[in-house]
Amino acid sequence: MLERKALEAAVLAALARSPAVALVGPRQVGKTTLARKLLGAGSPNWFDLEDPQVEAQLRTPMVALKDLSGLVVIDEVQHAPDLFKVLRVLIDRDSNPARFLLLGSASPALLRQSSESLAGRLEVIEAGGFTLDEAGVDSAAALWWRGGFPRSFTAADDEASRIWRREFIRTVVERDLPQLGLNVAAPALYRFWAMLAHYHGQTWNAADPARSLGVNEGTVRRYLDWLTQAFLVRQLQPWFANLGKRQVKAPKIYLRDSGLLHELLGIADPAALARHPKSGASWEGFALDQVLRIARPDEAYFWATHAGAELDLLMFKDGRRVGVEFKRSDAPALTPSMRIASQDLALDALYVVYPGDRRYVLAPRVEAVPLSALVAPPA
Repeated sequence: MLERKALEAAVLAALARSPAVALVGPRQVGKTTLARKLLGAGSPNWFDLEDPQVEAQLRTPMVALKDLSGLVVIDEVQHAPDLFKVLRVLIDRDSNPARFLLLGSASPALLRQSSESLAGRLEVIEAGGFTLDEAGVDSAAALWWRGGFPRSFTAADDEASRIWRREFIRTVVERDLPQLGLNVAAPALYRFWAMLAHYHGQTWNAADPARSLGVNEGTVRRYLDWLTQAFLVRQLQPWFANLGKRQVKAPKIYLRDSGLLHELLGIADPAALARHPKSGASWEGFALDQVLRIARPDEAYFWATHAGAELDLLMFKDGRRVGVEFKRSDAPALTPSMRIASQDLALDALYVVYPGDRRYVLAPRVEAVPLSALVAPPA
């Protein structure tokens, strides 16, 4: 198993700052593995809420938790959202001897309870699949094809990876999302998820999916929000600037994991991916996810006008305004859209990320940057 050093460091730093830390993300991304490394096997401070005995034990949570000290891990915490009220009492004790690490998948109930009960006490960290800095630059092609879920990425071969992804999708639609409270028939939910795969990298429009599923637009928006809260879909929101121009106001849709995207699109192997009409959109979404997860900006948006000017990613970080374009080409060039975005949005820098190996200047404050430069410092 690859080391998750950056994620581990982020969790340890958060635990040093805050009395409670929530490590959230989809199943099978290594949350439990990381927590066991921090706490150690067999510790009495480990509570797995999918274990019926532990679930029964935490029916009286104050009795179970009040005398514990050091790191306390509660796994699958989404099954007990009412537990947050008890944690608030324990955290607010004059001498709080414990630090709580909460693991789970997001759900509306979990998000609501955590924000209401632990406001100012809880730090949230998102866990996803492997990033390029964890997998290594030499593994970029495999990471793009298989996605970042550890068991998919480290599978013995591409067929084993596909089988794992297929079973993961089935489990999500048949068990995980219903457990989180989304009561939708599995075939309909699978169809909707597959429709989103075809929207990958495009502006969201609820009308067509609603028509195809025979439901209203509000219902498909609810489905979309559920998949977003389960960290399976990213809704990249639009940025509005006071420019006197008509600007796009709907979010862009990206499936967070490229491997799941390829499975939902029915792409059989890397050779088929290279020929597929969504190949470019897939790579651009993969690169966007890597940039966001490695750069960790304070805020992130896209920007587009109805006249055709567009910026794939607008990041705000440390007071700077940085634009990013993604081009799956051998040698990207400066475009009129880049000039407009750089000027209208007053960008401090604009980076054009591409799958090459040479870094070069396109214009003042505009630079072409290889995707590998996210983890490999420039020469």
